[in-house]
Amino acid sequence: MTPLKKTPGNTKWFTEARFGMFIHWGLYAMPARHEWIKKYETIPEEKYDTYFKYFEPDLYNPSEWAKAAAQAGMKYFVITTKHHEGFCLWDSKLTDYKAPNTPAKRDLLRPMIEAFRNEGLRVGLYHSLIDWHHPEFRIDDTHCLHKEPDRKKLNENRDQKKYAKYLHGQVEELLTQFGKVDILWFDFSYPAGKRGIPADYDGKGAADWMSEDLYKIVRKLAPEVILNDRLDMDEGWDVKTPEQFTPKNGVQVNGEPVVWEACQTFSGSWGYFRDEHTWRTGDELIRTLIDSVSKNGNLLLNVGPTARGEFDYRALERLSIIGEWMKRHGKSVYGCGAAPETFPVPRDCRYTWNESAKRLYLHIFAWPHRFIPLEGLAGKIDYAQFLHDGSEVTTAAGEWYVNQGLCSKDDAVITLPHMPPKVTVPVIELFLK
Repeated sequence: MTPLKKTPGNTKWFTEARFGMFIHWGLYAMPARHEWIKKYETIPEEKYDTYFKYFEPDLYNPSEWAKAAAQAGMKYFVITTKHHEGFCLWDSKLTDYKAPNTPAKRDLLRPMIEAFRNEGLRVGLYHSLIDWHHPEFRIDDTHCLHKEPDRKKLNENRDQKKYAKYLHGQVEELLTQFGKVDILWFDFSYPAGKRGIPADYDGKGAADWMSEDLYKIVRKLAPEVILNDRLDMDEGWDVKTPEQFTPKNGVQVNGEPVVWEACQTFSGSWGYFRDEHTWRTGDELIRTLIDSVSKNGNLLLNVGPTARGEFDYRALERLSIIGEWMKRHGKSVYGCGAAPETFPVPRDCRYTWNESAKRLYLHIFAWPHRFIPLEGLAGKIDYAQFLHDGSEVTTAAGEWYVNQGLCSKDDAVITLPHMPPKVTVPVIELFLK
């Protein structure tokens, strides 16, 4: 495997884990029609406060959430401590806009962290750089008040530096009150003229967050924490975070492979969306996970819990499907990455490679009739088996296969049964000599 760029945080466990759960939960679960609803529908503060007034997740049982993640084969989770609406799940001493001041009457973050740790998952904390509720946060084109005709006047008494200090203080709380934090996931910067943002966009970047100072706080309090790439800083981050897509060939920076993680949803929104009907199938999500690992990436798959504190039945159905596959095929995901370039991938397949075990995993996305040629593997395979049940698969090489036009002299050929096994994506484990 090509060595990855060295970064300050500890990404060794991360590139072995490969699969995590994202959780977006906040007041937006109550209107249940997108986590950006406050901006999309330009809801004024006094109306949005209705959700704060009646937020009561009486069915919230974080142990059930953690069990669902663990059974799906996930090894870490990332929870929205505060999303763009500004509402905090924990008992922050820096604001009154928090869960203990709703009918929930308690810190919702602490028991969640404890529950996931008890299931053996590592802890990740998402924290929004944006805050539509805070009175010092300067109104810009991303703000829920962006359409206000007197926006300029409203900004006259707002001090973005005071907001940045508030942001830093909350990050200090998160890194000192909940034990070891493995991932810190900031979201997001949108500076004018950079990273595809229009030059005339009224946005925010490193100067607005005082990112350099924030970075020093993070590294002082949690030197090994994995930090994402959304502080608008060229250095200091540990992982790139492509959102809602899987890069074609993994991620490189200045020609150098880096650690990356695709964050994606079951459907179109991150928060709970009651009436959304574009949910992806469990089969497709499994192929997405495999595709990410085959390119040296992780998959962070999102769940948006309901306002009463439960995982939606559609999410549970898909997590169950993924878990059934992972129970028998996790060996082709955990600790694996891209295969050596000397092993070209067969058509309609994906390879993953376990460097330490010297095992190559062939994931078959479309079942062919009888044969799969494996380029460059003639004489290199010691044994082959289906991963789901350990049953032998025949591999061969030689003149007959070459004469039939199946492959070249340097290739091996797998002979498949006529019918595929009853698993979502069949995997063949290749033990190399």
